Amino acid sequence: MAAVALSFIIPLYYSADTIGAVVHEIESFAIPGGHEIVLVNDGSLDRTSDVCRELVRTARVPITLIEHARNFGEHNAVITGWRHARGAHLVNLDDDGQNPPAEAVRLWEEAVRTGLDVVFGHYIVKQHSAFRNLGSWFTNRMTDWALDKPPGFYLSSFRCVTAFVAQQVTSYAGPFPYIDGLLLQVTQRIGSIDVRHDIRRAGQSTYTFRRLLRLWLSAWINFSVLPLRVATVLGLVLAGLGVVALVVVAYLWARGVGPTYGFGWIMAALLVFSGTQLVLLGLIGEYIGRMFLAVNQRPQSIVRDVITNVPMPVVRA
Repeated sequence: MAAVALSFIIPLYYSADTIGAVVHEIESFAIPGGHEIVLVNDGSLDRTSDVCRELVRTARVPITLIEHARNFGEHNAVITGWRHARGAHLVNLDDDGQNPPAEAVRLWEEAVRTGLDVVFGHYIVKQHSAFRNLGSWFTNRMTDWALDKPPGFYLSSFRCVTAFVAQQVTSYAGPFPYIDGLLLQVTQRIGSIDVRHDIRRAGQSTYTFRRLLRLWLSAWINFSVLPLRVATVLGLVLAGLGVVALVVVAYLWARGVGPTYGFGWIMAALLVFSGTQLVLLGLIGEYIGRMFLAVNQRPQSIVRDVITNVPMPVVRA
């Protein structure tokens, strides 16, 4: 049995200036069945840990702080939070106030009303930078064909899931989790509602091109073999073009006609074919490298400390 109706899961990374306001707003809610807050500090080196420890001491609702030993990434932090949550439903939101906690409650109400396993928040107007919006758009378009999801369905990091789904997802121990891919492997009972997206309250986004690239690779390589199939088709097409070109050159040679081919043409052709081969080898190497890291049990996350104001059950002899 779940201890509370709803758990708010918040991954933290350099959140000292923003997390206090988010927690205080969540504290003010009156959720039938009760609610809790689970904070996961993902290796922040600022005052985030100190601020959160004070929040645990003064919070008016059950609150748990999990400290990662280093930075593992947002998806890894969310899964850690899910492992420590006690709610019948779990909703994860950002630490910067861009996901209004009141909208998180709406996600939960929609999940309860419809009985869906997962409810995503679809942003009416996104307040991210143009670079971040472009990255999100590209990720959603690519996952249309790389993952088993309804075409055009918008995936976002603002989501509410049932405890059942969270339990299935947290059984995944690989070092490169992609939560949406894991959710789509567990259930097809998914939906979405329009939600508000606010301006960041302080600081700036820590999402860089490197982080977005890592997320794309986790989405496409960890949960789909389609890139390998594309590589196979591309290789066959290039090989076919090579055979056709060889036949044409042989025919022209036999006829004693044809244009004069210089060094530049030969080098251009070599660069195209060699570059394509290197890209395909890199793609195959990425698959093999991730398998190597998984076999060698690279940790998905390492928890340094857990601090909570939730009373622990008394074990009687």
